[in-house]
Amino acid sequence: MSLADLTDLTNVFVDPAAYADEERFHAACRVLRRERPVVRVESERYRPFWAVTRHAHVLDVERDHEHFRNAPRPLLTPAEMEARAAQANGGQMLRTLIHMDDPDHKAFRGVTSTWFLPGRIRALEDRIRELAVRYIDHMADLDGSCDFVKEVAVGFPLHVILSILGLPEEDFPRMLQLTTELFGSDDDELSRSRDPQEQMAVLFELFQYFVALTADRRTNPTEDLASVIANATLDGRPLNDIDSASYYVIIATAGHDTTSSSIAGGLEALLRHPDQLARLRDDPSLGANAVEEMIRWVTPVKEFMRTATEDRTVGDETIPAGDAVYLAYLSANRDEDVFEDPFRFDVARPDNKQVAFGYGVHFCLGAHLARLELRVFFEELLARTANLQLAGEPSRSATVFVGGLKRLPVSYRMR
Repeated sequence: MSLADLTDLTNVFVDPAAYADEERFHAACRVLRRERPVVRVESERYRPFWAVTRHAHVLDVERDHEHFRNAPRPLLTPAEMEARAAQANGGQMLRTLIHMDDPDHKAFRGVTSTWFLPGRIRALEDRIRELAVRYIDHMADLDGSCDFVKEVAVGFPLHVILSILGLPEEDFPRMLQLTTELFGSDDDELSRSRDPQEQMAVLFELFQYFVALTADRRTNPTEDLASVIANATLDGRPLNDIDSASYYVIIATAGHDTTSSSIAGGLEALLRHPDQLARLRDDPSLGANAVEEMIRWVTPVKEFMRTATEDRTVGDETIPAGDAVYLAYLSANRDEDVFEDPFRFDVARPDNKQVAFGYGVHFCLGAHLARLELRVFFEELLARTANLQLAGEPSRSATVFVGGLKRLPVSYRMR
């Protein structure tokens, strides 16, 4: 393979537009999985890194968390943004769970881990179903057609996670705007501005909101998750403003945008595969399987990064100490060595080994909640609607981290 050909292939990782063109992205990754599954990527906009595209190699890196660390580069971020973030807050960057390694990661994860245990999440099912019905009732008011992303998919999971946090409903629109601008920073339609300083301002607005929330919950604690975070202590000391605000940011954003992308992308997959839609409608017991397949198909978190603490071998390549590795979850979830006919959407796919939630110590804290939201939502949607069809061409966000559909025109008949 020539250097020019290799550069064309690896450009999909650093070109936000490629994430909006899944055919292009997957075509490149097919070749890379076969010929260069671990490949060094250089770009003017980003510092160099190694892209890992095979499922087995992604798991190898995830398992080796002692030598592949989240810090100091947990996400693929433009070099200019990295420099600005490092200068902010006296040189301290945003400190969410995805920025941490053990022992800090284990300690901070423990602050809310009991809230996300399967039993506690199951107890939320009635409330989640109530919210799902509320949004499907809204569909009934829209005369048989809507932009499903705008009217339903972004609102439902936002309502769920912000209710768990304990935010007032009147603040939900502001949170939606800020989280959209945060994750849509590479998409002209979604971002506030392409200016890095303006993009940093989005993060600071979220910080200001959550610092005020912390102060309120310390004075007036309730039974919500925000009060747990605000009043948490580690080693006998309360979390500082950056750590507490960062905690809110990761829960509010990761608990919203990822799930909304999975719901919208899951519906699109069903509409493009009407045999699978009919199969799921006829056999609701396939719901849990269908959710795993939707999450594999969409893979809303496209990547995380790890940094090698010493020279490590991945596949046939040696990753030098200090180099960063890009975990290509979207590619790993279409790996022909793991998934039979990986480009076939199958709501009954057995033993689904999708890695959209990550793996190991950094496995997604909210995975059980996301699965429940999707299962409950599609149970209600399919029970209440008929003749679900695409009513126009969907469009995807051009984002390198979390993304999915930004428009999904659909038509339907309510039952």
